[in-house]
Amino acid sequence: MPHPDQESHPGSPKYATGCTETEKTGHTGRVTSQSDSLIAQDALPSGAIHAVSSARLNKPTGRPDTVAVGTIVWLASELMFFAALFAAYFWIRNATNEQAAAAGTVSLWDSSTQHLDVTFASINTAILVTSSITCQLAANAAERGRVTGSWLNPLKWGLREGFIATFILGSLFIGGQVWEYFTLFGEGFVVSTDPYWSAFFLATGFHGLHVIGGLVAFLFVLARSYMTRTHTHEQTVTAHVVSYYWHFVDVVWIILFGVIYFLR
Repeated sequence: MPHPDQESHPGSPKYATGCTETEKTGHTGRVTSQSDSLIAQDALPSGAIHAVSSARLNKPTGRPDTVAVGTIVWLASELMFFAALFAAYFWIRNATNEQAAAAGTVSLWDSSTQHLDVTFASINTAILVTSSITCQLAANAAERGRVTGSWLNPLKWGLREGFIATFILGSLFIGGQVWEYFTLFGEGFVVSTDPYWSAFFLATGFHGLHVIGGLVAFLFVLARSYMTRTHTHEQTVTAHVVSYYWHFVDVVWIILFGVIYFLR
């Protein structure tokens, strides 16, 4: 029991830290949350060079992470954006097919899809799907607090190895898409050629921009892991929300790939 006057003396331990040593570390020595105290001293984790808030170190109990929930809500809005692109694609397809049927000519979709390289696009798609696996390996490693591991065993990868591999695979996908674009440009097909190519370049182009956004996010997480000495729960949440985004981008591409290259 603290002395009754301990709260009022600036020199007392209670006044200086906002909690006793037992309240701060507990019986196991682990830092517990003291977010209700405005004057509580932050702990100095092993390897850290400055105090780190316990709210950043430990997972909150009794509620989901607000960053994760906010990311899911934002991805739902992104889903509506791509749904609008799909709706526009199918509307243009049906309108041009009806016009071709009425005129007794080959439809715009039938003539234009002949210029797509399905084999090349399939390889590019496999690269992106593989990147989703490496991304999840990185997120799982972050959950376990493993920042780095062995390159020789993917199951022992840390956050860094997984996200570096994902960044490389994602960059290869973007490089493949750029190659496909320039091939089509060389054949005289651009966004203003006709309604089909407008729909094609808009749908795949916006998806490519989202992939580039994911690559930037990977660089941010990687840079943060190299700049900090202590892996925190905050960094784990960041790794997870980036993986949510990347899986979303992958699923959208799989649907796009099926619609554009096979449904026709």
